[in-house]
Amino acid sequence: MKELFDLSGQVAIVTGANTGIGQAIAVALANAGASIAAVGRSSMDETRALVEATNARFTAIKADLSSVEPIGDIISNTIETLGGLDILVNNAGIIKRNDSVDFTEADWDAVIDTNLKSAFFLSQAAGRHMIAQGRGKIINIASLLSFQGGIRIPSYTASKSGLAGITRLLACEWAAKGVNVNGIAPGYFVTNNTTALREDPERSTQILARIPAGRWGDPEDIAGAAVFLASRASDYVHGTILPVDGGWLAR
Repeated sequence: MKELFDLSGQVAIVTGANTGIGQAIAVALANAGASIAAVGRSSMDETRALVEATNARFTAIKADLSSVEPIGDIISNTIETLGGLDILVNNAGIIKRNDSVDFTEADWDAVIDTNLKSAFFLSQAAGRHMIAQGRGKIINIASLLSFQGGIRIPSYTASKSGLAGITRLLACEWAAKGVNVNGIAPGYFVTNNTTALREDPERSTQILARIPAGRWGDPEDIAGAAVFLASRASDYVHGTILPVDGGWLAR
């Protein structure tokens, strides 16, 4: 059974891998045997240390995914440095908070460009390579806001709802070509994006009261879902968005 989850010899790109969920996914894939190309805007030193402690190969690619411009270099650098590309995790994302009546076009565009546009075109570039080799796994990090509306985050909700839709569309196009496209929808996790919520005592209490598990998620709680969707164990799983949410959507 453990052979189904073995990623030895695989190469994975993980965007937004410098902290939080992206870092936890990179480490989880490395623990399963994959080589890691970690993409982000800031230092990858901590992620490098954690990945290399598993004896996995690692390369850091500095890139700002608010633009599609770096995408070609991300793909080519990964293949040249690590020898291939088998797994893509679209995790990079930002959030802007404001009442919808006051939300600016600049904040709308910034979130959509990073969370949705770059994720699609990075999937497109990776997909071309994966289709040519007849196999590959793409994992999009969606959100509870792929299913729900939320408040004061209109562009984030739009981007994550769109990412769930793109996940299903690409699955329909590429499943027969050997490429699995799926998503993970994290619940309320301890990450940079939730700092404002966790520091608001009233809002934090409201959120915790609604989570059946009774706690905020830890980034390591994503590890099993990520390895499953990256591995042979999920070869017949296409177009799903897997909630990892402490039971939030069940309530």
